[in-house]
Amino acid sequence: MVNLMRKSLFAASIVLAASTAAFASPVQRDLAAEEANRALVVQFYEQFFNQHQVAQAAQVVTDDYKQHNPDVPDGKAPFVDYFTGFFKEHPNSRARIVRSATDNDLVYLHVHSTNGANDRGQAVVDIFRVKQGKIVEHWDVIQDVPAETANGNTMF
Repeated sequence: MVNLMRKSLFAASIVLAASTAAFASPVQRDLAAEEANRALVVQFYEQFFNQHQVAQAAQVVTDDYKQHNPDVPDGKAPFVDYFTGFFKEHPNSRARIVRSATDNDLVYLHVHSTNGANDRGQAVVDIFRVKQGKIVEHWDVIQDVPAETANGNTMF
């Protein structure tokens, strides 16, 4: 019985050591490339969502751009068409970047998006994947900004 327990503990320690080693080995990160990706996305965002220079800004989006927002179609041309119409309907639409972060080829933006001065707006987390200096993919999570919160904290 004692021998069986020793073998079980030994096996468990090997599994634990192997799993710890897998998590302990850091992924090699290129911080200069990450910063270049962040700068590219922030500049794109400012030009596209705040200045509404849709066609110009979309030059950094690939033709086969993959979109995970269920309301926006895949591809650069459909993306441009969608937001060209949106900005015609909402000329005062703005998206203030509150913070940004990177992780390898991903750029994260925490944004306060509004459609005018009297709009509380929405809290948005946009995630972009960048490949070879182009935006290739996008995800977002969107939540309305409430008039009041249960905890007194802001969304930003």
